[in-house]
Amino acid sequence: MENKDYIKWIRGKVGHEKIIIVYAGGCIFNKNGEVLLQKRADCNKWGFPGGAVELGETPEMAAKREVKEETGLEIEVQKLIGIYTDSDVVYPNGDKAHSICICYEMSVVDGELSCDENETLELKYFSLDDMPELFCKQHEELLRDVIKVK
Repeated sequence: MENKDYIKWIRGKVGHEKIIIVYAGGCIFNKNGEVLLQKRADCNKWGFPGGAVELGETPEMAAKREVKEETGLEIEVQKLIGIYTDSDVVYPNGDKAHSICICYEMSVVDGELSCDENETLELKYFSLDDMPELFCKQHEELLRDVIKVK
């Protein structure tokens, strides 16, 4: 098993049963104070960029890798915003998970926005006053925390 296929590997053993998955990602702001969101291919809804932590990765490493894969941007982790733990998710394919989401404020160090065409349908910066509906409870909680500190 390669560490990039951990979720696929574990799903091959447990099927759609509920598992614990740790995710990492967060907020990237542009110079206008708008936050970058990703329109997800799996549910056609908006969320913050990020993804599952793979074997051998720290959450910071996973956030950097996932953001690069999904947005084309190379980021630097600035600070922890929060850890969100109270969420059970059922994905469109039937996979069940109890997710733990570690979210950071991140800044762009290089790259240009580009959709990966596998996980990302669209990328767009939104004003905190005019956000779309987010795809899950943890992303809504993250947004509330971001608004509190901005």
